[in-house]
Amino acid sequence: MGSSSEKGRTEIEVGKDGVAVITITNPPVNSLSFDVLNSLHENYRQALQRDDVKAIVITGSKGKFSGGFDITAFGGLQGKVQPKPGYVSIDVLTDTFEAARKPSVAAIDGLALGGGLEVAMACHARISTSTAQLGLPELQLGLIPGFGGTQRLPRLVGLSKALEMMLMSKPIKAEEAHALGLVDDIASPDELLMTARRWALDILDRRRPWVLSLYRNDKLEPLGEAREILKFARAQVQRQAPNLHHPLVCIDVIEEGIVSGPRAGLFKEVEAFNKLLVSDTCKSLINVFFAQRATSKVPGITDMGLVPRKITKIAVLGGGLMGSGITTALILSNYPVILKEVNEKFLEAGLARVKANLQSRVKKGKMTEEKFERTLSLLKGVLDYESFRDVDMVIEAVIENVSLKQQIFADLEKYCPSHCIFASNTSTIDLNLIGGKTQSHDRIVGAHFFSPAHVMPLLEIVRTQKTSPQVIVDLLAVGKKIRKTPVVVGNCTGFAVNRMFFPYSQSAFLLVDHGLDVYQIDRAVTKFGMPMGPFRMVDLVGFGVALATGMQFVENFPERCYRAALIPIMVEDKRAGEATRKGFYVYDDRRKARPDPELKRYIEKSRSIAGVTADPKLMKSSDKDIVEMIFFPVVNEACRVLAEGIAVKSSDLDIASVMGMGFPPYRGGVMFWADSYGSKYICSRLNAWTKTYGDFFKPCAYLAERAAQGASLCGPVEQAQAKSRL
Repeated sequence: MGSSSEKGRTEIEVGKDGVAVITITNPPVNSLSFDVLNSLHENYRQALQRDDVKAIVITGSKGKFSGGFDITAFGGLQGKVQPKPGYVSIDVLTDTFEAARKPSVAAIDGLALGGGLEVAMACHARISTSTAQLGLPELQLGLIPGFGGTQRLPRLVGLSKALEMMLMSKPIKAEEAHALGLVDDIASPDELLMTARRWALDILDRRRPWVLSLYRNDKLEPLGEAREILKFARAQVQRQAPNLHHPLVCIDVIEEGIVSGPRAGLFKEVEAFNKLLVSDTCKSLINVFFAQRATSKVPGITDMGLVPRKITKIAVLGGGLMGSGITTALILSNYPVILKEVNEKFLEAGLARVKANLQSRVKKGKMTEEKFERTLSLLKGVLDYESFRDVDMVIEAVIENVSLKQQIFADLEKYCPSHCIFASNTSTIDLNLIGGKTQSHDRIVGAHFFSPAHVMPLLEIVRTQKTSPQVIVDLLAVGKKIRKTPVVVGNCTGFAVNRMFFPYSQSAFLLVDHGLDVYQIDRAVTKFGMPMGPFRMVDLVGFGVALATGMQFVENFPERCYRAALIPIMVEDKRAGEATRKGFYVYDDRRKARPDPELKRYIEKSRSIAGVTADPKLMKSSDKDIVEMIFFPVVNEACRVLAEGIAVKSSDLDIASVMGMGFPPYRGGVMFWADSYGSKYICSRLNAWTKTYGDFFKPCAYLAERAAQGASLCGPVEQAQAKSRL
């Protein structure tokens, strides 16, 4: 699906051969705004009326067919003003384009996604370049295809493949589309238009079939078999995405077309699309869509006209889990990398981790053996700083030890060139501390990756008061090249993401000390949509890491930390999480977690140290209550992060929560979700819990102020943006 703020249009040009070429022009991806759709309809009708036009070709300008319906236009659709239901799907594409007495052919280059592919499928044939991508990704936005895609795609590629493409929002390459029958022929970019024109005239002269996609049946399975396929798809969706309704709606709409005929399917599609458009899920996912695109705009940095410098060689310090993951991400994007370790044994282990990461891609069919060898050849392992003399950036990824990091940064200053960027992958330590023994404060920056670094999409870029804007711009460019979503934040303990989420596990420990069951909390939180609950997460990262990061917060924010004795007690008993097979859960040989009845005695000891007794009222809490008690303290800390200017905008915190912490995207991000409750409600709940359980829950000044005003938790600028969007 595309997004564009410019007014788009289409242009018509009639050749001597009698073929009218209609070109969609709406940079950057030729998205289908209402201006474009109206212009396309008008030019198509003109072509049908003109005596000098025998056939029609639809194409896109500048090497892209169309990235889909313009998402910025959803604002109008979600408000009061709506065009006639089904106008585009039925009146334009079905009753004007497909039913026309003159044949039309889509000439596809670059992208044919969402509405773009739906326009192409309403044509009588599709010609594509070999590099084009075709797909219907609407479900990523909480919607279903709304221009006939649910009816035409199954008829062109078969039901199973159509379900996979729609439910997984999975585009396919042109070669596969050709093999499936979605594309009729492949042509080079230079010959694309000529081939499409020839096809259009061949269809006119009946040398090629005149196909109405909507009424094809040869690819559809018999009704009984089709129903079994749909039943299986429903079961998979309910298992994998139990909180989502729209994938089931998509399956229902497809079934309607198979059972009652395609026309009935089109009407059901229109009705379902319009309902989903105003759903909370759709609004949440659209918030994530826009928030993700806004992360690369940093006031006072990206508006200065700075151009990113060329980064040709990068060094990574430390080949542990994080360092090897960062190295993998870099070489996968063709950066030559020097990986430094302190001894031969550690270096071999680090290089082996990188190799294993790449081999996993080969096994999954995501990488050829040849590409594997080529990628691995970009990596060089070293034990000293000699080869650092020509690197453009160093990313330090050693253990969270302040004095070790200080020594490393002092060494880097001696060996690296003066333009070299010094980045630290620390997750909690203040960068001013790390750079304490250097003179190069303007080139010190945080590059905080999330584990596993070659998989997780977020890159937290941390700037100090002295970090040069040029360094930020350079790192933003590197982040983009390695396919990460960057969020630029200020410098403090935990930065934005870990600081915002430190109350997540602390509130869970507090609730357990006061009587709630560990497994009940984890169940409620996973049911809400998190990949795992707070206790399963602590098991995964390990008790050592949890204690070390916890201490950082206790030292820096003592007045609002909850110091539970539970983990130290368990550590004394040689429990340290998943790695030792015993933590809050016990683990079998395949790392499968199951509850442990022994946990009760540790909890009783922790309660006794805390001097509290189990609260019978708390023990009867609903899942909704538990979710609020776990996440409202996170929202409270996020408000502090905003008030202190650590994050520039709340939408950055939405993206950070979704991409860094696994907050469910269909809830829109932690701040967007909080706004669905309202600042008044959150503040009143926190105040009530403060009276019962102490200052851990106390609302911060920013939240209390917003609640007193009845205001949104987003800043005023963002509220205006949000209103114009939704």
